[in-house]
Amino acid sequence: MMPLRIFVPVKTDWNPVLKAELSKPYFVELQKFVAEERRRHRVYPADADVFAALHTTSYADTKVLILGQDPYHGDGQAHGLAFSVQHGVVIPPSLRNIYSELRDDLGVDTPSHGCLTSWAQRGVLLLNTTLTVRAGQAGSHQGKGWEQFTDEVIRAVALNPDPVVFILWGASARRKRALITGTHHSVLEAPHPSPLSAHNGFFGSKPFSQANAALVAAGREPIDWSL
Repeated sequence: MMPLRIFVPVKTDWNPVLKAELSKPYFVELQKFVAEERRRHRVYPADADVFAALHTTSYADTKVLILGQDPYHGDGQAHGLAFSVQHGVVIPPSLRNIYSELRDDLGVDTPSHGCLTSWAQRGVLLLNTTLTVRAGQAGSHQGKGWEQFTDEVIRAVALNPDPVVFILWGASARRKRALITGTHHSVLEAPHPSPLSAHNGFFGSKPFSQANAALVAAGREPIDWSL
């Protein structure tokens, strides 16, 4: 039998922030669960990309946190950043709606790709609440421990002394509002950009200009949202 494959550890300045979580019993069991899932099924994203959000956006540089739910469960889509897909992958419907709102909000031209790595490198933490998923089965890794870990990520960002803008789209993300402490932060809430709900208040919510206005008001540099 092949040995269990363990996640690539967090190596950025998130490591001291989250190190205690990585040794807790629930996280050890979570690793075993995902490793067994990988042995029996296709699981996304790849091992090396599970913590891509934390590897790409450092704790110190986080200005905006956009909270997703599951990684994409289609072949070649998920690469560890919420709502993002790699170059060459068809842009998913929710991301198309995000691009539409970005264009209407800031006049940013709609890119031909769905890769949001540039946002992550500029201080936008693109965090999913669940960091792995079985191929073709949305929600298949929910309730296995990831939520406990990502709740701790949200709490850690909320403890950041620098003002951060939290963008919560959809009911699942908005339930995390209670984790965000500190009156120096800003929280923007709206329906999910999914085609099922985008017309119920996501379109016209202007999250990108609002986020930048909040950052500027707090004395921080705004985000360049172009891609």
